[in-house]
Amino acid sequence: MSAPLTHTYDGQPMAQEPPFGAAVVVHRRGPGGLELLILRRAHTGPAPHDEPHDVGDWTWTPPAGARLPSEPVGLCAQRELLEETGLVLPLRLTEAGSPHWRVFKAEARPDACVILSDEHDAFEWVRLDEALRRCRPLEVADQIRAAMAA
Repeated sequence: MSAPLTHTYDGQPMAQEPPFGAAVVVHRRGPGGLELLILRRAHTGPAPHDEPHDVGDWTWTPPAGARLPSEPVGLCAQRELLEETGLVLPLRLTEAGSPHWRVFKAEARPDACVILSDEHDAFEWVRLDEALRRCRPLEVADQIRAAMAA
């Protein structure tokens, strides 16, 4: 069994009590209907020969991240959304998460400008079925599905 994580991707201390972090399911009304924002984690080093860079667990996700010690979970979600996408949007807490990981929902304007952090190297606006197909593990897809049903 591995030791619990104590620091975020960028070296910040992580909360050691739940909720440990938050995700934000961002959607917009695009030209083809409802679209969801998914982000691709930046590739850091050679990919295993049997796994291309754009597949696998945690490759594509909604904006999400760890909560800092004593940080309210709503502020965590707002901070992660801003850091990872440059977006500032009203958030609504959903029942899609768990006591350990909270899931929020936000609607962006059709012309929203996404500005990625170094943590991600690509983003796409995709239909719900495509987001569910790409966002793995299954727990992430289930959270997205539940958030959009709310």
